[in-house]
Amino acid sequence: MTEADAHMDFDLELEQDDLDEEAAEAPIGDPCLVVDDLHVVYRVVGSRARKEAEKGVEVREAQIKPSFLKRLANAGRQHTGGVSEVHAVRGISFTVRHGESIGIVGVNGSGKSTLLRAIAGLMPPASGSVHVSGEPSLLGVNAALMPQLSGEQNIMIGGLALGLTPKQVEERFDEVVEFAGIGDFVYLPMRTYSSGMAARLRFAISSAASPEILMIDEALATGDAAFKARSKARIEDVRQNAGTVFLVSHSISTVEAMCTRVLWVHQGKLVMDGPTHEVTERYKEYVRSLRPPGRRGGRGGGRAGGRNAKGGARKAGAGAGGQARAGAGGQTAD
Repeated sequence: MTEADAHMDFDLELEQDDLDEEAAEAPIGDPCLVVDDLHVVYRVVGSRARKEAEKGVEVREAQIKPSFLKRLANAGRQHTGGVSEVHAVRGISFTVRHGESIGIVGVNGSGKSTLLRAIAGLMPPASGSVHVSGEPSLLGVNAALMPQLSGEQNIMIGGLALGLTPKQVEERFDEVVEFAGIGDFVYLPMRTYSSGMAARLRFAISSAASPEILMIDEALATGDAAFKARSKARIEDVRQNAGTVFLVSHSISTVEAMCTRVLWVHQGKLVMDGPTHEVTERYKEYVRSLRPPGRRGGRGGGRAGGRNAKGGARKAGAGAGGQARAGAGGQTAD
């Protein structure tokens, strides 16, 4: 670890357990996902939401003319500000093949989570298209579970949603509980779980069906070392079975340890797409450049100098030389 890495902010967390590890090679198959000139636009209400959104992406006023009845119903309510449109994903295109493990990096508010949700079909594109072979399974720390139901009931519901039969869910029940490490808590309501327990259970449920495309949004950050080791093994199983994995994480060391390819997204655009260490080194240089001069420290040699990454990096969207520099100082939630 370099002197600069030791003082990284939230966008460049380093996990000691992941340092000096690399993702194992897996057979690469046919294309399973094509994202073609994807644009995603959503609306936010209120001046505060607009102010936060403006820090990371393009925001414009939404032209909405409410009906007479709606104006009448809202006449006595407190004004919360206008409606704004957030252009969260702007013209992103890439192709993914079976067996790839792809990390997505970028500062807060860059559109990483929105991109995953659009690929999973949870957010409609404003323009462009997403072509998927198979059924994506999106796992995130904010994934919806039913807190009033027990873990046991949520396992059944989640398994059925993934396409398993009731018998298949029952057959994998013990495996899911053991993988999540929640023990007898599985029989208690989900509202009694800690955030870490709930996230581990979500991962165990989402990966139980060996999905063709597994998308993970910061879910690995809530587990201990043993859980992360089990998660890595499960991800490798998915890849070895010709599946594809997407990983959004602020831990650059985790991305380097688990991914063979990285997409760098900034202000809704794809800045760089290429082998893991080529992209992460450029991304780390960019984040260091955002910090005040007194806190930057030495550049150091990095970990990618002695590695021979396969293929050249493919660049798209904004940012000359693979780096986007405009308007990146602020941070908002993804």
